[in-house]
Amino acid sequence: MALSTTVAELVRKTHVGVEETWHERGPRADQPLRVAVAYAVVRNPFAGRYEPDLMQFQTDLRELGAYLSTRLVEALGAASDVEAYGKGAIVGEDGELEHGAVWHEAGGWAMRAVLGQPKAIVPAAKTVGTLGTRLMIPLGHIQAAYVRSHFGMAEMTVWDGPRRDEIVFGLAMANGGRIHARIGGLAAEDISAHDGQR
Repeated sequence: MALSTTVAELVRKTHVGVEETWHERGPRADQPLRVAVAYAVVRNPFAGRYEPDLMQFQTDLRELGAYLSTRLVEALGAASDVEAYGKGAIVGEDGELEHGAVWHEAGGWAMRAVLGQPKAIVPAAKTVGTLGTRLMIPLGHIQAAYVRSHFGMAEMTVWDGPRRDEIVFGLAMANGGRIHARIGGLAAEDISAHDGQR
């Protein structure tokens, strides 16, 4: 999937990475927990000024969300392998937090579309920061928000971003819950149709 010229001109760089965890000092898992993060470093068209209408930017970013979502699914193997997701944004110092908030709809909509419209809310984090800011993206189960085993996180850090006039938009997906989850609650295998955001 290629980005349109309009969106591509905003993007300075993209990154996709996958972390594999086999154990956390407990028994080694048969298969690792795989957490993938994809991000794009984007020029902030509103840096240094107040813009009352952010809606077109939000709509344009749906394309970027679809691009990053597709890259994540490819990194994990298939949409059917994804059990958890989350999103995040780091706004450079000449922007405002609301510039990162456009990602709630654009990034969340895109992940839901690629994953077949899962029911649970997409957890999110956003902040205003500078080069190397570390953002922990919260993860939750894609079909039911209260599946405790899938409460997790994915780290998003860019060594040379965001610059003052940039925003880092990121998405995260995982193929399971915490590697040694054992604190009870709704189990993934017990999710029913009405559990979506419960």
